[in-house]
Amino acid sequence: MTNRNLETFDNPPIPLQAKLAAAWTSFMFFYVYVDYFNLFKPGVIDDLRAGVVFEFDITPILLTVFLALIGIPALMVVLSMVLPARVNRAINISVASLYIPVTVFNAVGESSNWAPFYGLSIGTEVVLLVFILRSAWTWPRTQSRSLPV
Repeated sequence: MTNRNLETFDNPPIPLQAKLAAAWTSFMFFYVYVDYFNLFKPGVIDDLRAGVVFEFDITPILLTVFLALIGIPALMVVLSMVLPARVNRAINISVASLYIPVTVFNAVGESSNWAPFYGLSIGTEVVLLVFILRSAWTWPRTQSRSLPV
């Protein structure tokens, strides 16, 4: 019988901030690509050329709102890594909670023909947001040291 040294792969712990930043990064990829692939739908480019997105006229205010909607999760990537734990937890819970209805709104008014596209995209985005919520909600706590009296 031969004695073999079995090596196992190291699985170092990942800091929670890195997990949150990775989840926001994944969310951003889906968010951007869903909008990009939406341009392939018949009539979307024609509507854009006519100055309409969904049911809204394209205005500076609308584009500013769109920029904010994409900018906030983009900033969450870096904020999740640099903010102190208490603020980090609160902001991740708040932003993820607000983005669930924003994400689901993307399916409003779509025909059932597009259900697979929106089901997969919105489903994945919501799963990522729930992961962020759960991770931030269950943020590990440390025992505070009491000062000597």
